Amino acid sequence: RQLPDTMPLSGLAICAVGDHVVVREGASRWQAESGQYLLALESDGAGSIAVIEPVPEPALSAGELCEQAMSLEESDTEEAVRLYAAAVAADGRLTDAYVNLGRLLHELGRVAEAERTYRAAIDAGLDEPLLSFNLGVLLEDCGRKAEALDSYAAVLRMNPRNVDALHNAALLADQLGRAQEAIRYMAQYRRL
Repeated sequence: RQLPDTMPLSGLAICAVGDHVVVREGASRWQAESGQYLLALESDGAGSIAVIEPVPEPALSAGELCEQAMSLEESDTEEAVRLYAAAVAADGRLTDAYVNLGRLLHELGRVAEAERTYRAAIDAGLDEPLLSFNLGVLLEDCGRKAEALDSYAAVLRMNPRNVDALHNAALLADQLGRAQEAIRYMAQYRRL
């Protein structure tokens, strides 16, 4: 009854300490009947007391780090950024972590970090259109229109039916004075 709904029962261990039922949850222990927490103290039998060192939690997988980060995006953006970065460090092939990390950094105004994140993913060979699309949006926001257009073109090489990339590419090509290119993108956009 005291556990949050999201806590799996597999995260608990139940044991006996003296004549009490004790629940171990991570590094903490508490009595099941009263909810009273137990101090992490242990006697050596000679009357002295020693503090028990907590057992470190097992390391989370990149996927688990990414899931935790997703759950924290609204409530603790900085922790979500830290967890996404840890997920990327743990698994350099986890596209969702790169996409979400770059997007959060962009939203926080940390555009140089966001650009490095997107480019690192693309350089690692992750052919996800969303990486190139988000990079295009970021470059466009920074006023780097020609580079943004190149990013949208990369998206369209991966997915020629991406209407958002077609629309953005058409507008940018027009702004850059590339009328023929703008007409081609807009015609494809209208067809779709």
